[in-house]
Amino acid sequence: MNKQAFVTGATGYIGGSVALRLLQAGYQVTGLTRTAEGAAKLRESGISPIIGSLNDYEPLIQAAKEADIVVNAADSDHIFAVTTLLTALEGSGKTFVHTSGSSIVGDKAAGDYGSKVYQEEIIDPLPEKAARVAIDRTVLAAAHRGIRSIVICPTLIYGAGYGIHKDSIQVPWLIDLALERGAACHIGKGENIWSHVHIDDLVELYLLAVEQAPAGSFYFAENGEASMREICESINRAFELGPITKRMSLDEAIKKWGPEAAHFAFGSNSRVRSAKARKMLGWNPRGTALFEEIENGCYKK
Repeated sequence: MNKQAFVTGATGYIGGSVALRLLQAGYQVTGLTRTAEGAAKLRESGISPIIGSLNDYEPLIQAAKEADIVVNAADSDHIFAVTTLLTALEGSGKTFVHTSGSSIVGDKAAGDYGSKVYQEEIIDPLPEKAARVAIDRTVLAAAHRGIRSIVICPTLIYGAGYGIHKDSIQVPWLIDLALERGAACHIGKGENIWSHVHIDDLVELYLLAVEQAPAGSFYFAENGEASMREICESINRAFELGPITKRMSLDEAIKKWGPEAAHFAFGSNSRVRSAKARKMLGWNPRGTALFEEIENGCYKK
């Protein structure tokens, strides 16, 4: 009998992509969705739906207990869901993969350059990210509770998703703003740098982690980096908006995207390395390069 995987966020960008990759790899996949419409779309993809939310204790407990592998890709910051899933899996030796995000190493640079590069270590974050890091640490500590617990920490993700939702956040939002304003816009100088990873490579890392990672493992997911200004220049080339990017103030960005996204998704430095994933799991990212994807790939369609 094929192993059973339960994926939260199965209608989302990351979760939907991971769920379909697990299905392709021969797993039976169950996915959490909040709506009947989402359930119907999951069924069409070959995924068995469970209708519920991250706040629903009993459905989470039951689905986790019935699965061999649980992947939380719905919400990096939902402590109730994480603790519920860990409770269900305690002492089972089963696999739990939690999705974090590399904004945990973010600063409040407002578009300025930052030189700090992080390896695969959990750091003491800014106060705004302390709760997320605490969840990551809780997941990793669950290795001592009889759970094969793993944390994957994606960087800026790009490329077309496999599931219902095809788009990530950062690049599509920058493209939308560029088309609205006639040029791509970055906060301040746009010299802040983000590591990035193609969705194809990210889902392969999830599969490798599910199949090989030891308990208590933490992996950043990156295959290169670029400044926000360089990303904006690529968007300008893709949509023939001319060579000049535009600056926007932090206040302007907050009004546009909200404080969380402005500070940490677009204004910060988030520079990490994935040496451990490459060395321990044999992860070999080979997805389309970021600028190539922006200028000639899925964002042009």
